[in-house]
Amino acid sequence: MPLVTTTEMFKKAYEGGYAIGAFNVNNMEIIQGITEAGKELNAPLILQVSSGARKYANHTYLVKLVEAALIETDLPIALHLDHGDTFELCKSCIDGGFSSVMIDGSHHDYEGNVALTKQVVEYAHAHGVVVEAELGRLAGIEDAVNVSAENASYTDPAQVQDFVERTGCDSLAIAIGTSHGAFKFKPGQKPQLRFDILTEVEKRLPGFPIVLHGASSVIPEYVKMVNENGGQMPDAIGIPEEMLREAARMAVCKINIDSDIRLAMTGTIRKYFNDNPSHFDPRQYLAPARTAVKGMVAHKIKTVLGCEGKA
Repeated sequence: MPLVTTTEMFKKAYEGGYAIGAFNVNNMEIIQGITEAGKELNAPLILQVSSGARKYANHTYLVKLVEAALIETDLPIALHLDHGDTFELCKSCIDGGFSSVMIDGSHHDYEGNVALTKQVVEYAHAHGVVVEAELGRLAGIEDAVNVSAENASYTDPAQVQDFVERTGCDSLAIAIGTSHGAFKFKPGQKPQLRFDILTEVEKRLPGFPIVLHGASSVIPEYVKMVNENGGQMPDAIGIPEEMLREAARMAVCKINIDSDIRLAMTGTIRKYFNDNPSHFDPRQYLAPARTAVKGMVAHKIKTVLGCEGKA
């Protein structure tokens, strides 16, 4: 099966009250873990690549690894650029075989965001590629994204219809209380999603697919595993999974997951070296890390996303 766009995925997800997992990928083991879980559970997948991952692993290597996953799984898989911040970056990924791109113009003012998004949409649609845009700004740090709490802002529902109509984007990432990175909230602070904003957006854009960034739950067992094996991570509080599942029952059709993948891999590798300090074969520690990613992704598909059996 060739790469697909998210158009049909999102239509089915919206109507079915579930979401598709958008998992960030950086290397072969991550791609294998994600897609093996997807194959076992017959779940559609979005594999997304940040600009940092593209620099680290090389565009061509990542595309070819995803092509290998298509051959091995025969699943509907979209290859997506996560947080493209310039037209040039989006164009490079479109020309290089991606089926979906995100243009994040949220660092511009409203009119600047509209203009940049429209430019990307026009080029992408001419090449059969779909576009995710962003309105509102999430706080947090992850890869190339670094937004302070002072500069974060919730999405204004009064703007969404005008934005979508003027840009022609295919899905919209909104800010309703999620945050990038593992350290989303301070200890004692209660995570809360603004479902009132999501409800109002859904009213103004009926049937339109909404995206949640910064939606890793920061599974405590992985934080504990890191710290029990030489790490020094403070307590990290993520978004409760039941809140994410509720969002998936509403208009949210795509939920991004990155930090949980990193923590699953890092915790597993740290434990391996703690238990086997003399080992040095990468296959010995990357194999259990891959298994940990697979297990974490399977958990998300069944518990958070609800897309098991929807491929």
